[in-house]
Amino acid sequence: MDTSIRRQRHTGDGRTAGTARKAGVPGPARRRWAAVTAAVAVMTVPLTLGAAGDAGAAGDRSIVFARYTATAPTEDLYAISPGGGTSVKLTPTPTVSDVMPSWSPDGKRVAFVRYGAGGAVDGIWTMTAAGGDLKAVPGTKGASDPAWSPDGKRIAYAKPVGSQREIYVAALAGTSATRLTHTAADDLHPTWSPDGKYLAFNRADASGHSRVMRIRLSTLTETAVTGASSHDWTPDWSAAGRIAFSRVDSSGFAHLYLVRPDGTGVHRITAARFNDKNPSWSPDGSRLVFTRGGGDDADPEHLYLVKPDGTALTRLTKTASHDLEADWRP
Repeated sequence: MDTSIRRQRHTGDGRTAGTARKAGVPGPARRRWAAVTAAVAVMTVPLTLGAAGDAGAAGDRSIVFARYTATAPTEDLYAISPGGGTSVKLTPTPTVSDVMPSWSPDGKRVAFVRYGAGGAVDGIWTMTAAGGDLKAVPGTKGASDPAWSPDGKRIAYAKPVGSQREIYVAALAGTSATRLTHTAADDLHPTWSPDGKYLAFNRADASGHSRVMRIRLSTLTETAVTGASSHDWTPDWSAAGRIAFSRVDSSGFAHLYLVRPDGTGVHRITAARFNDKNPSWSPDGSRLVFTRGGGDDADPEHLYLVKPDGTALTRLTKTASHDLEADWRP
């Protein structure tokens, strides 16, 4: 996997270019992606564990996310209850990084990206909710942004084709991989419609703009959801049909927005002078979990919860950590 994806996290405001340069990221990628570093500790209230040992009891729909520290820069996956508590490490892997988790629709497995060990490990894997029974998805070398289909049979992801990334869909066994997009732009972060007939994703062009797009799987017909001059990233499609995404707006910061799949009803959720990104809907659509960070790489990034109308903002993780790419268990 190229370093522009596997080691960088988009904030969109360009304030982290210095760190990205130190990480060896090419110029175009620096403009779209930001490096993150910091320290981490865990919270002190216990998290309830289910009978099978997975994070969260049957009624506790846990949130899985990626975390790493300045002293231990290899990312691992963690789970935490939406009610707070101690985060549980799912992938204690000191030589490989685990990022970009995505729950299966039945809540029994997690797809994620694993890379490291000099490039020997690189691609999409799946595991149980407790972190066991690891299985590689064949044919996904270099892939990122896995998203499990509503029927649990397929995974959508972004994969390099030449100098850009395109959206693919494949069976869990890695078979029947189908390329969906064919552009000169980077197509990233697919998310499924509730009926499984569409994908939304963000398309980043060479000018630094990124817009939310929608594609119908049966015809590969593409429709723009947001404007061509936007800076829109990381969409997530709710069961109720709304799409949440992160937009760098006129404030210079990334805020959370909502939009209908037809492009109408654009509405801002957050407005603080922080960078808010990677929204993920709760199963009932009543809340979102997202990452909030400051304007500098040294600032921590925490998980927050918020209602779709912008109320009931709650900080979920509370230590000097970088907690990223959360996904809410179905």
